[in-house]
Parts: sequence; structure tokens; C-alpha cells
Amino acid sequence: MASCNMASAASGFVLSPNNVSGNTNTNLLVSRMNMVMYPTTRNTNSRLVVRASEEAAATPTVEGEAAPKTKPPPIGPKRGAKVKVLRKESYWFNGIGSVVAVDQDPNTRYPVVVRFNKVNYANVSTNNYALDEIEEVK
Repeated sequence: MASCNMASAASGFVLSPNNVSGNTNTNLLVSRMNMVMYPTTRNTNSRLVVRASEEAAATPTVEGEAAPKTKPPPIGPKRGAKVKVLRKESYWFNGIGSVVAVDQDPNTRYPVVVRFNKVNYANVSTNNYALDEIEEVK
């Protein structure tokens, strides 16, 4: 089985991404990255030079501009909290489990992932619940 060395496969190359911009007057962060490969003379060591540069255009500031928005408070119980299941058709109805994760997207129907010690008939120990289907216990 033959082995191939990357330095012997290419004599030298330059990679640079295309900058796709319809309007050159926009104040966007422009990044350029060039990679240059210099081949060596039948040496097992190869050199790879990577140069990255960033050019930031000045962003205009408006005097009446409001301060940046703050993050909304987290929804649902915290991770690790003990919760009681209120969904009647659930296998774990009135059971207590611990919160694994809470999806902060307000459009998610069942954002709270709860893990239980007991498995159901399908050998599953986690389930997702809506915020009104669980109750935090202390």
C-alpha cells in the first residue's frame, strides 16, 4: 500500500475566499484570510503559513440611540430543580423528576426536559413538558 505526502502532492498553492458584496459602501466587518503552501525540496517537513487580517469599518453612531437590550429573565425552573408532573396522560403523573434542560425559545411547545429515576414501558427515563404541566417542589 502506497503512502502519499501532502507536500509531494502539491507544488504550491494559495487559498483565498471570495468576498461577495453587492454594496461596497456598507459598514461591515471585512475579513480576509490567505493560506500559502511553500513546498520543500523532498523533505518530510512542510511549512504552512496562514495569515488572517480583519478590517473593521467605522460604524456610525446615532446620538439618540438607545442602550443595547438586556437579556430577558430565564423562563422555567433551573437546571437540576425537582419538579412534579401534572400531565394526566403521562406515565410519570404525580411523579418527581429533575430538570435536565429548559429551552429559552418562547415558541417551543414543550421546553422543559425532565429525567426520572424510573423508566417507562419503552425503557425511556426522560420526557419534555410544557411550563404549565410541571410544578417545582422544594
